[in-house]
Amino acid sequence: MKAAQLLGKENLKINEVVKPTITHKEVLIKVKAASICGTDVRMYKNGYQNVDEAHPLTLGHEVAGVIEEIGSSVLGYNKGDRVAIAPNMGCGTCDQCVSGNTHLCETYEAFGINIQGGFAEYLVVPEKAIRQGNITMLDDKITFEEAALIEPFSCVFNGQEIAGVHSGDTVLVVGSGPIGIMHAMLAFSKGAGKVIMNDLHEERLHAAKELVPELVTMTSENLEEKIKTETNNKGVDLCIIAAPAPQAQEASFNYMAMNGRLLFFGGLPKGKEKVSLNTNILHYKQLRVFGCTRASLSSYRTSEKLVSSGRVPLGKLITGRYSIDAFDKALDNAIHAVGLKNVIVFD
Repeated sequence: MKAAQLLGKENLKINEVVKPTITHKEVLIKVKAASICGTDVRMYKNGYQNVDEAHPLTLGHEVAGVIEEIGSSVLGYNKGDRVAIAPNMGCGTCDQCVSGNTHLCETYEAFGINIQGGFAEYLVVPEKAIRQGNITMLDDKITFEEAALIEPFSCVFNGQEIAGVHSGDTVLVVGSGPIGIMHAMLAFSKGAGKVIMNDLHEERLHAAKELVPELVTMTSENLEEKIKTETNNKGVDLCIIAAPAPQAQEASFNYMAMNGRLLFFGGLPKGKEKVSLNTNILHYKQLRVFGCTRASLSSYRTSEKLVSSGRVPLGKLITGRYSIDAFDKALDNAIHAVGLKNVIVFD
């Protein structure tokens, strides 16, 4: 079978590899769709620990497909079931795992991160992932391409569950990439009264508004004054930084309403992790600042239900579909922010 494998920094090849076999405790998935993520781009550009030409890694952690084969000891699934695969699995016994946060396990493993992933024709789901519930059954209304996007959306869902979106909130989303648009879609579905989206580039804001017409869009010039005008000098109730920009985090306190919440979604580039914050604003406005990472299995399954309901139309974010042989083109699009989500599709 063909697989997109990372062999080191900026070294990725489409290789012919042996179709995997499974044990009696595993499940084999015939991959139907796998989408490219910013994490894939970073791993390609920077390389990844323990990955080299002698130890290639098949990338891909946003995956959906069909159950092809089931181990004799595995119960509850049938050949032909349409499924999506949550990527993160924990040890199963630490405090985080027992509390349901297997994605926060210190020894967590993830498809396409430190075990073989989904940019391949077949994917093995190990016993640990089956027992923890990483296989999610798909509603018939969801396409495989949409299902591949459940994983990044579940991270968005996780962040908003942590920070909270209340009915009638004014929400500011900084960053109009696919993650920022997912945040806007979810905030509206949770009852936000107004969602403001900010980006440096007007053309990206225009594209976001085409997908989510209810958005109020603002470029970064004089952003603080624009927000004051839009909110009658109140500020926003929730600010979500969905861009890897330290300056956006630093400026975010200036946009906030009294008793507001901030969510720093995603990480910053290496060497730019430290930011300067005006903690007097934090103090006197009684702000709360949250971080988030990955998503729990509960968040993943809830996300599947939201997508199947039609309330969060993730399919609108798919701007490119490619075969595994055209992976280089899809990856190049992702690197240069051409379009939104690029999905690898299989027969």
